[in-house]
Amino acid sequence: MLAALLMSTPLISFGAATLPTEGRMPPLGRATAWLNSQPLSTQELRGKVVLVDFWTYTCINWRRTLPYLRAWAEKYRDDGLVVIGVHTPEFGFEKDLDNVRRQVAAQDVDYPVAVDSDYSIWNAFSNQYWPALYFVDAQGYVRHHQFGEGDYDRLEAVIQKLLIEAGHTKFERQYVAVDGQGAEAEADWRNLRSPETYVGSARGENLAARRRSPLQLNEWTLAGDWQTQSESAVLTKPHGKIAYRFHARDLHLVMGPAKHDSSVRFRVTIDGRPPGASHGVDVDADGIGTLDAPRMYQLIRQPAPVDDRLFEIEFLDAGAEVFSFTFG
Repeated sequence: MLAALLMSTPLISFGAATLPTEGRMPPLGRATAWLNSQPLSTQELRGKVVLVDFWTYTCINWRRTLPYLRAWAEKYRDDGLVVIGVHTPEFGFEKDLDNVRRQVAAQDVDYPVAVDSDYSIWNAFSNQYWPALYFVDAQGYVRHHQFGEGDYDRLEAVIQKLLIEAGHTKFERQYVAVDGQGAEAEADWRNLRSPETYVGSARGENLAARRRSPLQLNEWTLAGDWQTQSESAVLTKPHGKIAYRFHARDLHLVMGPAKHDSSVRFRVTIDGRPPGASHGVDVDADGIGTLDAPRMYQLIRQPAPVDDRLFEIEFLDAGAEVFSFTFG
């Protein structure tokens, strides 16, 4: 659980022309379900400032925005702000409502969530990104948007401007500061030289044609009995491996057991050794972990100095399904 603190950054001033009207907020009525709230309509939200956040629970870029979304929802709740997360899935397993419900709880998302498994709201907004944030004024007009993470002071200044326009002036003007933990920590941008990499056949790239030593930076390879599918690769026999040469502080894998209500043991190494102090939150210092659900697993968080490293994961049981690498 992060702590929201006040910081001394000066306010960012917005002139009237800075926040143009971008059109009416599209309706939310075609959400397939709602979590943490009864269904909310645009009519019910009139008079409120609304922050609509498109997310999907395995997206690392969204995970790093979540501390700010929580802090804003808490700080401005009594001053007229409503944060709504629109969960639009990237992978097939993210369409499963039980999976979404579990991750809403696990990631401490306590504001309303509109489940958008058929992309109806996504398409109504003509959205194309995770995360995407749309700022809606009290009259129901979109006044600002941002695609991707970062620029948090400016975004909070937008919230404050829209609240003031709506007649809410008693809130604390200083911006929140957050201390994201685990996968929610800000990326080490200076050392981030490895891109998001998909494992499935539809978007996979940089797969080495055969296992070679050494792999080049951002190349990866499979060893063992794998069945490659459009979104993923599924291990059909125990002791299959994946290797990836990367350059980043953090390494994550989106993966899970291919069958519901099952688990898969795994072990990771970095440069051929247990990760030790470089282990992520989902493995121990010996590199041991267990797949218990389809989600994003943080496997490596290495201290300085960050350099090219060879990551390897061995699945001790059959039935692992691997979707993508992300880095931070």
